[in-house]
Amino acid sequence: MDDHPRPVLVVDLGAQYAQLIARRVREAHVYSEIVPHDLTAVEIAAKRPAGIILSGGPASVYEPDGPQVDPGLFELGVPVLGICYGHQLMAQMLGGEVGNTGAREYGGTQIHVVRPAGVLLQDFPETDSVWMSHGDGVVKAPDGFLVTASTDLIPIAAMEDPQRGMFSIQFHPEVSHTPRGQAVMKRFLYEGCGLLPDWTPTNIIEDAVERIRAQVGSAEVLCALSGGVDSAVAALLVHKAVGAQLTCVFVDHGLNRDGEPDQVEETFARYFQVPLVHVKAEDRFLAKLEGVTDPERKRKIIGEEFIRVFEEVAHEHTGARFLVQGTLYPDVIESGSKTAANIKSHHNVGGLPEDMDFELVEPLRELFKDEVRTVGAELGLPEEIVRRQPFPGPGLAVRIVGEVSRENLRMVRAADAIVREEIMRAGLEHTTWQAFCVLLADVQSVGVMGDGRTYEHPIVVRCVTSEDAMTADWAKLPYEVLDRVSSRVIREVPGVNRVAYDITSKPPGTIEWE
Repeated sequence: MDDHPRPVLVVDLGAQYAQLIARRVREAHVYSEIVPHDLTAVEIAAKRPAGIILSGGPASVYEPDGPQVDPGLFELGVPVLGICYGHQLMAQMLGGEVGNTGAREYGGTQIHVVRPAGVLLQDFPETDSVWMSHGDGVVKAPDGFLVTASTDLIPIAAMEDPQRGMFSIQFHPEVSHTPRGQAVMKRFLYEGCGLLPDWTPTNIIEDAVERIRAQVGSAEVLCALSGGVDSAVAALLVHKAVGAQLTCVFVDHGLNRDGEPDQVEETFARYFQVPLVHVKAEDRFLAKLEGVTDPERKRKIIGEEFIRVFEEVAHEHTGARFLVQGTLYPDVIESGSKTAANIKSHHNVGGLPEDMDFELVEPLRELFKDEVRTVGAELGLPEEIVRRQPFPGPGLAVRIVGEVSRENLRMVRAADAIVREEIMRAGLEHTTWQAFCVLLADVQSVGVMGDGRTYEHPIVVRCVTSEDAMTADWAKLPYEVLDRVSSRVIREVPGVNRVAYDITSKPPGTIEWE
């Protein structure tokens, strides 16, 4: 729509931090998008950018295969910020010089701010700490640029030409190791680009509602609820836009965490009064999973059975032309392509049949996970759903190493509830990305309870910290928390006599076990 905010484009030049740059722009309440470096100036102009940020990258600008940008980008009259590799690329393309000075700077580095400090560094003291990661350096600034900072090893750590809207810095403002980094980003956005901090939850909701109404019209819409925050927020946005035209479908496969099915029904059917079809299909799913231990077969069976159940509901809603999908912006980035208009597959429901001819409604496709949570809170979604940790589509089935039986589900569900309760009790639910447990159903170990020996199953507790699940570190939980978890699981969950803690990071491991 014409009133949708003009984006600040983050041109990805191979940086591991491109997503982080885009998120920092969003944190300044300015809308951002990530684009590939090989877009032409015409293609960039067509996106009506309010600003452009050239990311860092591992290459050297003077190498033949180093990523480049269309020179016309600098002639669009749009403010540009170059970071690290982007800083060097801007210098080279505008007539400056870049060289391998032999002065490598990695990690915390002191910059010396030159007065006057220009736009970006005007709040900096004469010497300040920043985060560097480079081997090359700008040795001569382009004509018209003011050098605003140096280090002990490189002469040009920051430079700018405000009249032309050109700004560049050798250090990384997007990482937390540059304490004043966000101030630099805000200076570029607010003063360099003349933008206002108006990418707010209220504006996001208003814009999404207008778009949904324009797309859907008077047609009926279906939404597959999973119990997670993404599908919940997507459903509420669509309901706010079209009301009773939306029907939510919650396929209860019996593989959810303790209390989740009731909470979904309570939240949507009773609290928000959203039309909800609650399909209780636990028996169907467990019958299909009987005797199956291979994790990929489990996933495939669950996905296919979900399709069959959803298909049965969809056939009762012959007027439905649209399906709500909780696609997030990282999904869009990683796919590298636009989603097809008609559904061929769906990462949440396991792939819908081609003859189910729905058009997708994706109200979250521009949002990062933290923004989804903020929007959910603004819409009135209960805190326990807004802050719910990520949960795999196949549910507890992939947290049982072995057969998915009622007894094994009972053990892992009960242990999981204890882990989540103790994490919340310790005030760690918002500082951990995921905290859960895995039942080793195919393993039994010897234990001692009372005067007798036991031969029962181990539970593995898994708790990680992460920003985006691309990488993760095992959470250093206090010993007293681990002690309470272990004691309660063994005492309260029959069939379990041992608790272990997984201290594997990602990589080399994955967050989930299966």
